[in-house]
Amino acid sequence: MPKTAEISTLAVEPPEPDRLAPFGILLTHDERTRNVAPFYDEAVVTSRPVAYECEGPTELSLARIQPRTPRVRFLERHFRHTQSFLPLGGKPFVLVMAPRAPVPDLAALRAFRFDGSAGFAMHLETWHEFPFALQADTDIVVVLSAQTVRDLRNTAADSLDASGPDLEKLDLQARYAELPVVDL
Repeated sequence: MPKTAEISTLAVEPPEPDRLAPFGILLTHDERTRNVAPFYDEAVVTSRPVAYECEGPTELSLARIQPRTPRVRFLERHFRHTQSFLPLGGKPFVLVMAPRAPVPDLAALRAFRFDGSAGFAMHLETWHEFPFALQADTDIVVVLSAQTVRDLRNTAADSLDASGPDLEKLDLQARYAELPVVDL
C-alpha cells in the first residue's frame, strides 16, 4: 500500500537569492561578474551569475506549458548538469524543489514563484518537479544535457519512473497515497 506523504500543501515563496541558495542560483544580471564588451562602444554588458556544468552535449528545449493540477506527481534530479529554466515572454511560473539527498525529503519541499523576468539554474542533484505554469502558453527554455533527453526514454514498465546516467525521475503517485499540493 502506498505511504502517506509527509506534507500536503506547499506555500509558494518569492524567489529571493538567500531562499534559493540551497537549490541553485537566480539567473539575472550580476554586477560582481560584470563585463563590458570592447566591441560595441559599451552597448553590450554581460555577466556570468553561474558556472554552468555539463559533462557532455547540451540541448536547449523550448517548453510551452499550460496550467495544470498543482500536485507534485514527479520529482527528478540530474547528476551531470545544472539544469536551467529561462522564461520567455515574462510569464510567471512556480518551481517546486527539494534539497540534494539520496531520496527526496517531501517534508523539505519548497515552492517558488518566478515572475518571468529571470531564469534559474539548479545545483547538481537538486530534486525538482517540472515548472507549473500560472498562465496559458508559458514558454520556457530548458537547458539540459543530451544524456537526460535519452534517459527520459528509460521509463520503468510498472510506473513512470525513469533513470539513466544523468537522471533519476520518481513517480510519486506509485509511492504515496496522497501527493503534495502547491497552493498556487
